[in-house]
Amino acid sequence: MTTSLIICALLIGGALGGALLRRLLPEQHLDQHTKDIVRLGSGLLATIVGLVLGLMISSAKTNFDTQRDEVRQLTAKFVMLDNFLDQYGPEARPARASLRSVIPALIENMWGDDATKSNGAPFVATTFGEAAYRAIRALSPATEAQRFFQGQAIQTANAIAQVRLVLYEQAGGRMPPLFLTVLVAWLFVLFVSFSLFSPINPTALAAIVIIALSASAAIFLILEMYQPFSGVMRIDSEPLRQALAPLAP
Repeated sequence: MTTSLIICALLIGGALGGALLRRLLPEQHLDQHTKDIVRLGSGLLATIVGLVLGLMISSAKTNFDTQRDEVRQLTAKFVMLDNFLDQYGPEARPARASLRSVIPALIENMWGDDATKSNGAPFVATTFGEAAYRAIRALSPATEAQRFFQGQAIQTANAIAQVRLVLYEQAGGRMPPLFLTVLVAWLFVLFVSFSLFSPINPTALAAIVIIALSASAAIFLILEMYQPFSGVMRIDSEPLRQALAPLAP
């Protein structure tokens, strides 16, 4: 939000700077030929900016949707793992209880206040996750059916760990600062050209403010979708939180 508001202020400042530049330039620098060149160049630049914004929004949306789908897979795999342990028999009850301690810790790591601070740090498995995995491996199947369900449970637990690692790696994805800087520079030049040849009246100023807000809102959406676990548009954690019902006493 702060970045987007700063960009909006820069764009409005660019339009006001163009109006000031129009007053400072000699008259021969503002003739019809100059106007044609600036308008043609601005049209080309506007086309490039529109294409780049569209591609960036599409890429950010794909990144957001991919991580949302992986969270859904994670939720489904937790349900499958609990079902395999339930099918194993009452001997797996301690493992199922440990599994219910994993989800709150996992949600805290992914959606908690410290989630964004850990980006770039080495991945560390939670003690709850390690305890649940050890409980599953410690099961001693007495029948062929129990052996089968233990094997399926171990495979599912490994799949959960793999999805979690993928989500951890994707959490570090950000819009490249240089890319953002170049895009803002293009937009700044466009806004300077808006008022370079035309005086600014209250209606024109209101239009410029609305256009600046629209452009900065597009950048806001891009930045938000690159933060699916900490931004305003964050992925809902409630389905994962409610994935496993409490064990009956």
